[in-house]
Amino acid sequence: MKGRIFSGVQPTHTLHLGNYLGAVRNWVRMQKEYECIFCVVDMHAITVFQDPAELTKNTREVTAAFMASGIDVSHSIIFAQSQNRVHAQLAWILNCVARVGWLNRMTQFKEKAGKDRENASVGLYTYPVLMAADILGYQATHVPVGEDQKQHLELARDIAQKFNTDFGSDLLVPPNPVIGGPAARVMSLRDGAKKMSKSDPSDYSRINMTDDADTIALKLRKAKTDPEALPGPEVLDEKGQVKAEEDAKRPEAYNLLAIYAALSDKELAQVITETAGKEFSAFKRDLTDLAVSVLGPIGGEMKRLLDHPAEVDAVLKAGAEKARAISEPILKKIENAVGFLSA
Repeated sequence: MKGRIFSGVQPTHTLHLGNYLGAVRNWVRMQKEYECIFCVVDMHAITVFQDPAELTKNTREVTAAFMASGIDVSHSIIFAQSQNRVHAQLAWILNCVARVGWLNRMTQFKEKAGKDRENASVGLYTYPVLMAADILGYQATHVPVGEDQKQHLELARDIAQKFNTDFGSDLLVPPNPVIGGPAARVMSLRDGAKKMSKSDPSDYSRINMTDDADTIALKLRKAKTDPEALPGPEVLDEKGQVKAEEDAKRPEAYNLLAIYAALSDKELAQVITETAGKEFSAFKRDLTDLAVSVLGPIGGEMKRLLDHPAEVDAVLKAGAEKARAISEPILKKIENAVGFLSA
């Protein structure tokens, strides 16, 4: 094994195609190379108000998505963050190590809080410290992150290094990023300049992992395109990437081509070469067939699991026990280093 992976997803909405291609599918592949811990981060979710019943439902749904996508619970750990108190206990210690100036530089808080920062929760402000506790509490060596989370991972590294320096230890392992590949950014089906998002008010902007074949077909049929035929290899640069000026002209076209490439495990340049000059109507039919073949079985298994919540809860309970078995001894050593008396 190359090391230990820790990663998580907030249970705030139904997972969609972007989550699958950008994260979950890669996690399934990482199981072969890493010891993997996957967390439904419900504590992060409540940094903004969540309806309690919806939070419970969404926690089970995200877990079902992990399982249906191929995360092997006999090999990897799946659990809900709130099921392991180590996260909260370690976060307090790390809050006392992190510096206010470091948190003031976190751009995601500024984006999420908007203009009304004084009314944002303290939890939203200290969110990155809890994220650091998530990772450092398991001595995770690697964390899969998108571009929007790289800053938080750097903070986790800074906190680990300061703790080790302050207390003369090597207990906290500075984690290394695992950056997602070209499929990490899947854009909205309604606006190719916006990232596919769970929070977009239009359900037609995304393909949910629970969508059935008819819904997938309808959403792809309605996906925004343009009247021109599909582009050819002339839009590619010498590295086989779409030239920036070409992408800006037809963002929706390249988004659909990128989705096709990701679902078929092909390079985008190969797909562009194969589909050059094709009409969008024909291409959308091909994309629909491909999306249904990949996502259909996942959606079907998710629905089966959600019809049997006890099965999902049992996986979370067993995963939480394994997570505590790893993290509690680490926390105990950290508490000893700080000078806390044993309970």
